[in-house]
Amino acid sequence: MGPLPLVACVILNSNRRVDTLECVGSLLAGSYSNLRVFVLDCQSRDGSVEAVREAFPSVAVVELDRNLGYAGNNNVGIRLALGEGAGWVFVLNEDTVLAADCLERMVQAVVARPDVGIAGPMVYHHDEPDVIQSAGGGLTRFWEGFHVAANERDDGRRREPAIVQWVSGCAIMVRREVIEAVGALDERFFIYWEETEWCVRAAKAGWGILHVPDAKVWHKGVRRDYRPKPPVTYYSTRNRLLLLRKHGAPAAARALAWAQILRTLTSWTVRPKWRHRRAHRDAMWRGVVDYRRSRWGQMPDAPVPTAGVQRDALDEPGGGRSR
Repeated sequence: MGPLPLVACVILNSNRRVDTLECVGSLLAGSYSNLRVFVLDCQSRDGSVEAVREAFPSVAVVELDRNLGYAGNNNVGIRLALGEGAGWVFVLNEDTVLAADCLERMVQAVVARPDVGIAGPMVYHHDEPDVIQSAGGGLTRFWEGFHVAANERDDGRRREPAIVQWVSGCAIMVRREVIEAVGALDERFFIYWEETEWCVRAAKAGWGILHVPDAKVWHKGVRRDYRPKPPVTYYSTRNRLLLLRKHGAPAAARALAWAQILRTLTSWTVRPKWRHRRAHRDAMWRGVVDYRRSRWGQMPDAPVPTAGVQRDALDEPGGGRSR
């Protein structure tokens, strides 16, 4: 293997000091040495900025003056990473913990594969360390997203890197040439489905998406009992439709998506047992309306998702599947 490529890791943080310190600590304690780390902080009030700078002087901490969402905030870091000459950009959730050899194994897997443009590790539930959260992702013929092997106990069968359709956005490593060719994250999505769309865009440009099972990450978000809030329903609904439109999904996929939305809206409206889902119904309807109006970015009047976080709606694969 030739010279190790420079990997620049981008981590978002907003009032998640403990998680971010643990994440960065696991990353810097790893075996991969040609590494640059950027922590982008969105107006934290818990001492995150000072704590990261004190604990990890080599880490570049960038203070954001406004929240552009998961996609927009990461794009700030991606531009900084490319400016530093990074060969690969590793977008990482702050609520993850990496195995010591995680990054090294990912790099080893991709340097021998010039066809690969995006790679992701095996993602496990943090509270169930041997249970898989995502072994890469797929899309059905109707463009419904799903996580491969979700909630299965790791029995050791998956050991060889495999081409998949997308990888979890909690830990996604992208080749510089991919970003230069197809662009960074689409900021219209704001949060949810954006990593799937990035992978679809890269694949359409001819790049392979690789899942590397021997590279291991434990993700604190999306536990089995995860219950997303109404804004997640909004973003998942709107952004799924945006993905289908942007990439010219087959008519059958678009018809199924609309049928599922209408069925759910009807059920949440007329069936008494779903009265507790009325806030989700309203959020879904608003997502439909804003999609039709081509209104993107942050959900109107909604709490702003924290800069790095909880794009953890991923218990429904794919965003509304999703993330």
